[in-house]
Amino acid sequence: MLGNLARMCALAGLICGLCTPAMALTTVVADTGTPAGVSVTGIQAQQGVDGLQLAQTDLSLVRDAGEVLDEPIAEAVELPVVTASFPPTRIALLLPSRSDSLNQVANAVHAGFMAAYQYEPGNIVINLVETGDAAVDVLSGYQSAAANNDIVVGPLTRSGATEIIVNHAVTKPTIALTQPDTDEAGTIPSNMLLMGLSVEDEARQAATWAAAGKSGSKAFAISTGVSWQRRAASAFVTKWRSLGMQPETVELSTGSGFINANGMLQLRKRIQEEKPALLFLALDATQAIQLRMAIGNTVPMVGTSQLNPVALDDWPTANRLNELEGMMLLDVPWQLQADHAAVMAYPHLPPNADQRRSPDIERLYALGIDAYRVAHNIALKQTDFQLDGVTGKLIVRFGNGPASFDRIMQTAIYRDGMVQPLQAP
Repeated sequence: MLGNLARMCALAGLICGLCTPAMALTTVVADTGTPAGVSVTGIQAQQGVDGLQLAQTDLSLVRDAGEVLDEPIAEAVELPVVTASFPPTRIALLLPSRSDSLNQVANAVHAGFMAAYQYEPGNIVINLVETGDAAVDVLSGYQSAAANNDIVVGPLTRSGATEIIVNHAVTKPTIALTQPDTDEAGTIPSNMLLMGLSVEDEARQAATWAAAGKSGSKAFAISTGVSWQRRAASAFVTKWRSLGMQPETVELSTGSGFINANGMLQLRKRIQEEKPALLFLALDATQAIQLRMAIGNTVPMVGTSQLNPVALDDWPTANRLNELEGMMLLDVPWQLQADHAAVMAYPHLPPNADQRRSPDIERLYALGIDAYRVAHNIALKQTDFQLDGVTGKLIVRFGNGPASFDRIMQTAIYRDGMVQPLQAP
């Protein structure tokens, strides 16, 4: 009997000894705290699988009999949002605003640039750097702009761009708004992007466009002695020849604003004899009308944006140019496509009360818009990107090897005496 009693006492003591650690473990869980949003039951369910810990999953806090409290035992704490702060990118806009002859041009580019900036400012600061039109003044302005900014947009003049390149002054990412005189400038620095509007580029694109589906065709590139016309004709001839075609250059003399009549008659005779497949007109619209009336319209004609003498917003009330019916050309979307997404996104220049809008000023305003958009992407460290711009489809590579820029302009044709866009190339 005594032996049995002793064994019962020992068993009772053993049972009491097991209960004490179980209560202590429950206290530790409560003391160490519970993550916000997690119930006590949840914590216990994640513990080990030995018999003692598994038993604690049966613990619960009760309000009333049979009611389980499974809410968090601590309120959630909202952590502050930390936003990284970066210094703004400083972009200098280098323009010949102090030039009497180029002030209007500079203002148009400036207005377009700021319109795009206001539409999408980003973390950017714009600093206008004004110069005259002398090359040495542009060089001095550029050096100041590069010293105090992260990106330079400009210059706007060929002589200024050439001066900067020749003097090896390009020390910051630079977006030139013109083409330099390549014979003088030599190699373009790898951190300089050339995105100016260029009649040479238009002429080359016109050659590619007109050559589609042709083989070995002859074309006449017609110009006068005006510098931009000679450059356009030369660019067309070079590209036409590279495509396996046969180009011929025809330069007509002018006087008192008119093309020499004898020259046009001689051209008409030559066309009849040699039968070219195409005439490329490096002419403005007034000259093209004179030529068309003198030689007829038996040969297809294609030209640059200078064949479009009316701003997009003025075409509804402009006189129809029926003499140019069927003539093909290239121009910027800003001048052709009122329903283009980017064209609709930006405000247009207000018209002068006493005169029509200048189509060239409109193109330069559009150049300012696209120049900011390209600069913005470069500020974001984009090195290879495309934009559906208001001056065309832009393909840009910058910051990873030599800079590369291509602009595909919109094709158009005269129909019912008005310039109308064709399907995008």
